[in-house]
Amino acid sequence: MKPRAPRSPAHHGTFVIPMISRLSTFALLTLAAICQSLASPTDEELVRQLSRPVPSETVLPFQNDWDFRMGPLDQGSRYKLSFEPVIPVALSRSWNLIVRTSVPYVAQEDVFKTGSTGTASSVFPGLPGIDPNGAYPVYEVRPLFTGNRVIYRRVQVGFATGAELIAKAKREFGTNANSAKEIVDHHQDGLSDIVQSFYLSPGEPVGGWDLGFGPALLYPSGTDDRLGSEKWAAGPTAFVVKQTAGWTYGVLANHLWSFAGNEDRRSVNATYVQPFIAYSTKSNMTFSVNAESTYDWNESQWLVPVNLTVAQLVSIGSVPVQFQVGARYYAEGPSGAPEWGLRFTVTPIFAGGEFSSSAAPAKGMVK
Repeated sequence: MKPRAPRSPAHHGTFVIPMISRLSTFALLTLAAICQSLASPTDEELVRQLSRPVPSETVLPFQNDWDFRMGPLDQGSRYKLSFEPVIPVALSRSWNLIVRTSVPYVAQEDVFKTGSTGTASSVFPGLPGIDPNGAYPVYEVRPLFTGNRVIYRRVQVGFATGAELIAKAKREFGTNANSAKEIVDHHQDGLSDIVQSFYLSPGEPVGGWDLGFGPALLYPSGTDDRLGSEKWAAGPTAFVVKQTAGWTYGVLANHLWSFAGNEDRRSVNATYVQPFIAYSTKSNMTFSVNAESTYDWNESQWLVPVNLTVAQLVSIGSVPVQFQVGARYYAEGPSGAPEWGLRFTVTPIFAGGEFSSSAAPAKGMVK
C-alpha cells in the first residue's frame, strides 16, 4: 500500500483555526448555562441524573478511552479523550432543549501496520518468487465509520496478476523489492470528527418515560484524514429513559447520512444504538452496563463494544465530581476492530441548571 504524504502545516491550519472558534463557542455556552443556576439538587438527585446518558444539569465530562489489539495485525492501540459538555436550556414550562457535544482527540499507534517486518515482501506476499501469470488478492485499508469514531480495517478489493504486483513493488520499493523497507507512518494524532446533538424534551415524563428527539450533526473536524470521515453528515436522534427504585434504563439512538464533503471518501450511512442499564446505591455509587453499538450500512457490519463501569460521586470543594472507571469488550466488529479497552471519566457538575429552576421541573437527559 502506497504511503500517504503528510499534510502541510497550512492544511492543518485550515482545520485547527475553525476548531478553536468552535471550542470557544462551546465554552461560552457552558459559562452561560452555569450563570443560570438557581437551585442545587441533592447528591441523590445528581447520582440519578448522571445515571442517564444525558444528565439534567450542566456537566463537563472528560472521557478517556484506551483500545487495544486493533489493526490488520492486532498490534495497534488507540487513546481517545472526548470532551462531552451537556448544556440544558429551558425553552418554556413544557419544553427543554438539551445540547450535547462530543469533541474527540485521538492518538493511535500501529493501526495501519500491515507487516511485522515492514518489507515489501510482507506487503506483496511471495516476492520475488511470485508467479507473473498468477492471480493474487489485493487489499486496501478502508475506514469504517462508527458513531463518533473511525476504525480502519483491511479488506479485499479485487485481484491482480503477479506481473502487476511485481511492477508495483518495484515502483514503490525499488528494484530490490525483497529487501527494501516500507515507509510507514506508525503514529497519528489530532482531532477527530465532532458530533453534536440537539434534543427537544418534554418538561414532564410521558407515560413514566423521559423522552427527547431532534437532529444530530457530524462536522468534518479531523486534523488527519485517517482520524475522520472528511464528510458533513446529519440525521435524527432520540432517547427514552425510565428510572425507578435506584434503577435507570433506556436507549439512545441516532442515524447519520453524509450530504457533503470530500468526494473521494466513502459516504457516511451509520446507525448508532446505545441500550443502557444502571443501578445507584445510597452511597452515591453507580454500576452501569451499556452497548455503544454502530451498524455501518455501507459494509453491512456491526461494531458492538460492551462497557461495564462503576462510578462514585464526591465533592471537591463546592463542586460535585463523578469519577468513573470501567472495561470494554468488543462483542462484534470487523477485522481490524479493537478487542478490548479501558475507560476513565471525570465529570464536574455545575448543579442548578435550567431544569432545576422553578420554571422547568428537573428531568433527565441523554448523553
